[in-house]
Amino acid sequence: MASFQKRGKTWQYTVSRMVNGEPRPIRKGGYSTKKEAQVAAAEIEAKLNKGLNPIIKIEPIDSYFKRWVELYKSDNAKATQVHYENTLKVIQKHFGSTPIQHIKKSDYQAFLNKYGKTKAKETVKKINAHIRACVREAVDEGIIQTDFTRSATLTGGDSKKRIDKHINYLESKRLSKALCDVLEVEHRQVYYIILLALKSGMRFAEIIALQRKDFDFKNYTISINKTWGYTSSFEDGEKKTKTETSNRVIKMDKVIMDMFKKYFEDTPENIHKLVFYNPESKYKVFSNTGVNKALKKLLGELSIDEISIHGLRHTHASILFYKGISVQYISERLGHADVDTTIRIYTHLIKELREEDEKNTMNVLSAL
Repeated sequence: MASFQKRGKTWQYTVSRMVNGEPRPIRKGGYSTKKEAQVAAAEIEAKLNKGLNPIIKIEPIDSYFKRWVELYKSDNAKATQVHYENTLKVIQKHFGSTPIQHIKKSDYQAFLNKYGKTKAKETVKKINAHIRACVREAVDEGIIQTDFTRSATLTGGDSKKRIDKHINYLESKRLSKALCDVLEVEHRQVYYIILLALKSGMRFAEIIALQRKDFDFKNYTISINKTWGYTSSFEDGEKKTKTETSNRVIKMDKVIMDMFKKYFEDTPENIHKLVFYNPESKYKVFSNTGVNKALKKLLGELSIDEISIHGLRHTHASILFYKGISVQYISERLGHADVDTTIRIYTHLIKELREEDEKNTMNVLSAL
């Protein structure tokens, strides 16, 4: 049962409540009229009757999100943690310290619409995923009663298709030949990195973490089981691969393996036992920026459109797709979490190949 008292010019309600056999009344004041206090008290009593926790403490969304990250996401890798920090900045910019209890579905959709005007849809999707997970926790805790992110429409522009960030087969052959021509004369580590990215499809962090023991010159394979932190966004030094399936052994062609065998024979091993050790670097390895500069210069000399070192990973996959290699093998070689990940990344390319398969199928059937 609720009681009401006038405190100066405002009204306060008191709702009786027992917690573990002890009286724990709920009080809140500041209402302009007694009627407003009665309505608010009725809402609290309704929640109590349903067995819900009538949280009345105002929770600013920015501070709640920050506490949620600290509590549930503290074990994330440093690079992942940066993404959550960026999401917090977005929340602070668009919502400030607005209480999470005051945000409605329409408010959240308006935020997504505004944010999506200048961002790619994939970026909006990531921000929404972070906020939605936090909001669901707030619902579970009884801080809010409804998930205002549910069924939200994601907006945003089309990001550049990953399939566009690659060079074609003939360009790849020219790049490979140019790299090999230089490496036959001198051991330029940056060129070895570029060649390995093209021929293996490895992630950059996987390449720079390689040690000589990872090369099996008898079976022509390379073992990938670690990465290396190379910027302030990552933990320094050796760390785990992106996912469990990223740990893999990939087959390499004899030409490139013979080149690395000669390189190892001609150069001394360093204290960190890294293949691509750079003593001048803070992180002891070649930087992504430095390798991209070398790649850009080389592509310019070959009159090939500029792509990044990561673009060579997409180039590697694209060549395998166009040459008819199965998506299952490509997925395993790239170290993707599952085949669905590979299909999602290369949807545009797979669609093109399917159209070609359909055309060839009709030609085969017409010839029967």
